[in-house]
Amino acid sequence: MQSESKTEKQPILSPILRWFMLAMVLANIAGMMTPMLIPLYLTDLGADITDVGLVFTLTSVVILILQVFGGWMSDSIGRLRAVAIGSIGGTIGYAAMFLAPTWQWMIVALAIHQIPYALVGPSFQAFIAENSAEANRGKVFGMTNTIFQITGVIGPPLGGLLAGWIGFKGMLAVSGVLYGAAACLRIWMATTMKSSAKQNATEKLTMHSFKTTMARMVGLLVGGGVITWIFLTDGIADIAFRMSGELQPLYLEKIANIGLAEIGTLGSISAIAAMFIPLLSGKLVDKHGERLPLIGGFALIFTAFMVFLRADSFLTFAISWAVFGLGGGMLGPAYQSLITKVVPAKMLGAFSGVFYSSRGLIALPAPWLGAKMWEAISPRAPFIVTACASLLIMVPIYFKFRLPENKSNTSKPDGMQHKIATVPIEVSD
Repeated sequence: MQSESKTEKQPILSPILRWFMLAMVLANIAGMMTPMLIPLYLTDLGADITDVGLVFTLTSVVILILQVFGGWMSDSIGRLRAVAIGSIGGTIGYAAMFLAPTWQWMIVALAIHQIPYALVGPSFQAFIAENSAEANRGKVFGMTNTIFQITGVIGPPLGGLLAGWIGFKGMLAVSGVLYGAAACLRIWMATTMKSSAKQNATEKLTMHSFKTTMARMVGLLVGGGVITWIFLTDGIADIAFRMSGELQPLYLEKIANIGLAEIGTLGSISAIAAMFIPLLSGKLVDKHGERLPLIGGFALIFTAFMVFLRADSFLTFAISWAVFGLGGGMLGPAYQSLITKVVPAKMLGAFSGVFYSSRGLIALPAPWLGAKMWEAISPRAPFIVTACASLLIMVPIYFKFRLPENKSNTSKPDGMQHKIATVPIEVSD
């Protein structure tokens, strides 16, 4: 009884996770300052709607390649080292965006900017899983997702205000400085700290090791069961969300006549709403399993799109963004917890890389197709497609996201997890 009491009094996040999350907050405040504004910046540099879709399609190719190697490197050299290397690349990416003179050069800059998504993303989620016990992992993911929403509260409005005050380049300079500070903190962690995970030993980066790991990962994705259904459903969702995601800022500015500062504020509203949900989602996961919060999350996102498509004022758009935040906050911990129970413990980094790359390959033409639908049908068309996908995807979640009877929250605490990116706001820089 005494040991149980001591365990209950321990903080949800260990000291190393607190440092890890501090660096994440700094990096993603910087990261959240730019996504809603980059499409607008591209149009300022001379790009039209189709060009914007083409830019994001082409830069997606880079992340497809980098993620495969990034996840494997994370498993081989260690999470903190991979995060530090990725952060250095991210700092270079910010400098490249600042210096890019045309929208064509922005393709190169945005490609470099993908480096942290390839290295930091898989390592970020694996590191949290490795430093938490499976019995309360839903709560840990709920807490980390709640902390992450701080970046969405601060970043978008700060980016919008700075862009309106000192221009896009001034905003990029400020976000680059913030990201550089996070990179320094991550390098310090990589050189002075060690994860509490058992799988800490580093391995040599050999081509044989890479081929063996990739073969195992492909087998997981196509082998049937829960992982295959996660891959199929998330691939469909990613296609739908990529068709409309980059076009949302353009819709707000050109169709709804919403200003830069207000666009940034919408992102903040979404993050504020999302702050109240991850802990609830984590508790539902630990008590009732993952399907309930997953279905609830997609139902909220569908509702948000219905409000968005009917909005005719900033207030109505604000309501839709708040519901987007609630839906995204519900999805995160549930997806993360589910993957910890179905992916082999020592393979999360590689799995994440192969998963993201395979899914991204399927969705590669989506931004361009969304832009074409905007021009050929109507600006509302890509958003209608995304809304319908959010509704339909709940069916396979209910019927196919069922764990085997022997999977429970009492297994060893060195399980792994993965994040599915299916909402407007994503981790992780």
